[in-house]
Amino acid sequence: MNIPAYTITTKAIDLVARIAEKVGEIRGSGEYSRNLRLRKINRLRSIQSSLAIENNPLTLGQVTDIIEGKRVLGLPHEIQEVKNAYQAYEHLLEYDPYKTKDFLKAHQLMTTQLVKDAGYFRSQGVGVFDGDKLVHAGASYQFVPQLVTDLFAWAKKSDVHPLIKSSVIHFEIEYIHPFIDGNGRIGRLWQTLILSKWNELFAWLPVETVVYENQQGYYDALAISQKSGDSQSFIEFMLNTILQTLEELPNKKITDIFTDLFTDKLSKSELEFLEQIASFIDKNGEITNYRAQLLTNKSDISVKKYFAKFVELGLLEVEGKNKGRKYKIRQNVV
Repeated sequence: MNIPAYTITTKAIDLVARIAEKVGEIRGSGEYSRNLRLRKINRLRSIQSSLAIENNPLTLGQVTDIIEGKRVLGLPHEIQEVKNAYQAYEHLLEYDPYKTKDFLKAHQLMTTQLVKDAGYFRSQGVGVFDGDKLVHAGASYQFVPQLVTDLFAWAKKSDVHPLIKSSVIHFEIEYIHPFIDGNGRIGRLWQTLILSKWNELFAWLPVETVVYENQQGYYDALAISQKSGDSQSFIEFMLNTILQTLEELPNKKITDIFTDLFTDKLSKSELEFLEQIASFIDKNGEITNYRAQLLTNKSDISVKKYFAKFVELGLLEVEGKNKGRKYKIRQNVV
C-alpha cells in the first residue's frame, strides 16, 4: 500500500487545537445550527468560490439566481458548472469519503455534460501548466485507480486528526490528478466531506471562499508540497484557511455592538443587513463592499445603498475611495 508522505509540525498541532476550540465555541452557542439562511448563503459561497478558482466568472448573485431557476447571462458551460456543483454539494452528507464509487459519483455530478469521462478515472496522461510551462504531471493513468484505492484505505484506517487527514487527502488528490478535469473542485469537496463527518458544521462552512481570496497562497502551498513530496506546507495552509473561515463567522449579536439608540432607526431589511456584517466589522475593524456582498448575498448596488444609509445615520464611517473604500464602526455608537 502506498502511504502518503506528510509531516505534522508544531505549527500544525497548534492550529488544530485553535480550530477545535473555535468549533467548540460555535457549537456551544447553537446560533449557527439554527441559522438556516446563513447556512444556505455559505453553501452558495462555497460553490461560487470553488468555481471561481477554476476561472468561472459568475458572481455570487448570479450563482444564486441559477440555483433559484432564474435566467442568467453567462456561457452555457459556466452555468452548467454551477448546476453541477450544487448537485455535488447537495449530496455531500450521503457520500462515504473512503469509497471509490462515491468519489466517482461525486465527480460525475460535478462534471456531467462538461467532460466526456464524467465519473471515470482518466485513461491518458495529464499535466498542470502555467502558460507553456509544465508545473505538475499527474500520476501515470495506469496507476490512478490503485493510488486512489490505497489513499482511501490509508485514510479509513489512520487515526490522525480529521483536520490533518482531510488536508493530506486534498493534497494527494491534486498530486495524483485522477481525472481529466475537475480535480481541484473534487479535492476541495472531498476535504469538506471528511471534515463534515467529523463535525457537520463543516458541511456549511465556506472554506472555499477564503481559499479563493488567498488563491496564490493555495497554489504556492501545492507547489512547495509537490516539489518536496511532503504535504506539510499544504496542511499548514489549509489549517490556517479553516481557522480564518471559522473566525469570520458571525459570533456576536448586533446588540453587543450597537446600541438601540441607533438600531431603532433602521428598517427591517436594513437591520437584517447590519446584523449580517456587524460581527465581521467588530472583529476585523473594517469591511469592504465586496466582503459585504459575500456575507449578505446582496448586489453591489444594494450594498452601496445600505452603507450610504449607515454612514448618513452615523453608524459607520468611511475611508478611501472607489474600490479602496472601507467602512468602520463610528467610535461614538458603541
